[in-house]
Amino acid sequence: MSTKDFIEKDYYKVLGVPKDATEAEIKKAYRKLAREFHPDANKGNVRAEERFKEISEANDILGDPKKRKEYDEARALFGNGGFRPGPGGAGGSFNFDLGDLFGGGQGGQGAGGFGGGLGDVFGGLFNRGGAGPGTRTQPRRGQDIESEVTLSFTEAIEGATVPLRMSSQSPCKACSGTGDKNGTPRVCPTCVGTGQVARGSGGGFSLTDPCPDCKGRGLIAETPCDVCKGSGRAKSSRTMQVRIPAGVSDGQRIRLRGKGAPGERGGPAGDLYVVVHVDSHPVFGRKDDNLTVTVPVTFTEAALGGEVRVPTLGGPPVTLKLPPGTPNGRTMRARGKGAVRKDGTRGDLLVTVEVSVPKDLTGKARDALEAYREATAGEDPRAELFQAAKGA
Repeated sequence: MSTKDFIEKDYYKVLGVPKDATEAEIKKAYRKLAREFHPDANKGNVRAEERFKEISEANDILGDPKKRKEYDEARALFGNGGFRPGPGGAGGSFNFDLGDLFGGGQGGQGAGGFGGGLGDVFGGLFNRGGAGPGTRTQPRRGQDIESEVTLSFTEAIEGATVPLRMSSQSPCKACSGTGDKNGTPRVCPTCVGTGQVARGSGGGFSLTDPCPDCKGRGLIAETPCDVCKGSGRAKSSRTMQVRIPAGVSDGQRIRLRGKGAPGERGGPAGDLYVVVHVDSHPVFGRKDDNLTVTVPVTFTEAALGGEVRVPTLGGPPVTLKLPPGTPNGRTMRARGKGAVRKDGTRGDLLVTVEVSVPKDLTGKARDALEAYREATAGEDPRAELFQAAKGA
């Protein structure tokens, strides 16, 4: 990404969130957009793929508190016309090269006395160093990769190890990442090995872009590799076993450091982001760290009280005591039978009582209910309802 692109891109607008959005709001907006524009859901749609890349790029910056702070500071400096031509006399102007800031300036001081230069800011955001000579020969961090996995309800609660097949760009094995068939590329004469060229922006200062001749590599292959066509990078696929922690929730995004694409010139690998999808369960539900279940009980159990056996997820049943007069819809709690928390403890199982009304009655059961109806004929369970309605 060029410096100009960075200055002009509004990542908040890309995710559709305000500049004061919380981390939770940013995460929610990213998940919604990522699902909508994910390549797997939009096969063959080039625009959707580009949009997904924009969304991922914005989330990589705004989703990291440190990168977000650096981005906001950089936008504050340059985003609103900062460093325009000053009043150097009538019609006076000066050329301000951001490369001076990025390179650190003389004596370790960037222009304007920024200490190590703004390369520290932009380097943290885009894994780039300064734009000065020799920068492109430094180790380069590998790209981040995003993948998705679908777990069963039980796997999400208990944790699981799943295979993930991933495709990414890595150093070409045929040419050892040099891009040259013979392994002897030459330094690009256009950018003199820096991988970047400066251009005027029309605003009194210059910006840097990736070199168009070497595509930002700083090297040009005399005899391009047949596999990577001189790029030094080739598409590779690999399958790895990924451990999904217990208690993961639907839509959660897990970061695995160093499991992304390999770096260049000895640089570290990128990170792997795994978006988790969880299938529903026919019996259990989930509410935060608690599991939920609805248990049918008979009228006599609810009215007279009793003990009710309740199933648990992956464990033996538990017995709950129903107090006499338990109403329909009442929720009770079985402690420690829920989902696994981050600290290793478990949430609870929330048991909701549902009074079951029999469809068919035998002679004795019908006679007993008829006798009960006669015994309670003077009671009106709706009296308070009508009284409240009248008063309102």
